[in-house]
Amino acid sequence: MTAFIINRLQASLDALVAAKQYRQIPNLQHHERYVISEDKRLLNIASNDYLGLGGDKQLQSEFLNQLSQLPVDNVPRMSATSSRLLTGNDTQLQALESELQSWYQNAVDKQNLASSKSVLVFNSGYHANIGLLPALTALPIKTIILADKLVHASIIDGIRLSQSKLVSYHRYRHNDYEHLAKFIEQADSSVERIIIVTESIFSMDGDRADLAQLVQLKAKDTRIELYIDEAHAIGILGDTGLGLAEETQTLADIDYLVGTFGKAFASIGAYIMCDEVVKQWLINQMRPLIFSTALPPINHAWTRFILAKMPSLTEQRLHLAQLSTTLSDAIPERYRVSSTQQKAGYNSPIVPYILGDNALTVEKAKQLQAAGFYALPIRPPTVPANTARIRLVMNAALSHEDCQRLIAHL
Repeated sequence: MTAFIINRLQASLDALVAAKQYRQIPNLQHHERYVISEDKRLLNIASNDYLGLGGDKQLQSEFLNQLSQLPVDNVPRMSATSSRLLTGNDTQLQALESELQSWYQNAVDKQNLASSKSVLVFNSGYHANIGLLPALTALPIKTIILADKLVHASIIDGIRLSQSKLVSYHRYRHNDYEHLAKFIEQADSSVERIIIVTESIFSMDGDRADLAQLVQLKAKDTRIELYIDEAHAIGILGDTGLGLAEETQTLADIDYLVGTFGKAFASIGAYIMCDEVVKQWLINQMRPLIFSTALPPINHAWTRFILAKMPSLTEQRLHLAQLSTTLSDAIPERYRVSSTQQKAGYNSPIVPYILGDNALTVEKAKQLQAAGFYALPIRPPTVPANTARIRLVMNAALSHEDCQRLIAHL
């Protein structure tokens, strides 16, 4: 690399520093509810470990004890060593997909819904979202993708990878279903397929999509398919933790239900619940699945261990909802997302504290860290310009006293 390129890169990095948008990988140690940063013990309110399972030493000991009871030949391997289509498939992974399918089926049966789904596991939510839309739109069918303005970067990347002469896309205003309906109305008869894409709980604003309203839109046009990313709802919403779709009884109406294990599950990986034919199509077309080494079987064993407990974690979900409501209600209106997006009561564990200015947000994060909280500034381009914020995140390992102490420092 030439000195010219190095100098240009350095100049661009310096500009990021000046704009308070420079990112660095933090040097951290983890200890249950806390992180150790720069020799300070800070309460972690920045993680997506919503149920507090990631730091639960007793849970980890129980899992390791179970492994120690297995015959040596049955202990899950530490690496898959190749892609799933070669030798990366494993009994742990197959069992996980079967158990996820049962989780879904039990939920729909309990709600008397006529639906069945197959399950396909991926290496991460990012792998899922950059691969699903390109695979789904690989058929020579004129398709329109309609995505919420605030969907995750991985979905945006998936949309970009899907562009062709037969595929177009539009971004509708965040949770604005009248705007979405106009795009649907404008789709002429030559359009054979409309895929609506949204998160159920939005990762930065913490608000919810109205799944019931999306289902109503779908009922009016047979071309519509719903792709719902439940990454931030899985584990914390629904009677058994199956997400906002379970809570709103819309499971049977969603064509592509995506969830992840890297947040409330305190594991790694992701999945899609979809029609069996779609699953087989993805196996044959989805590049991140075909060309990635599969996750280690030991990770799938841990995910199965957590999944078995998920329906019984009702107390943790209730405690989390109480903490989240308490914190959300304490945020003054001037620091909220917008008056149109506020709803009474509990939305999610993600509570944005919006300061707008980058420098002010960075300074506020430092103040909270000095007070003993691991709080981080979130700035553009992760969020829209002039909406820099502290992303406050509750988890079930926190106490009501922890929550009140945080509120006092806001």
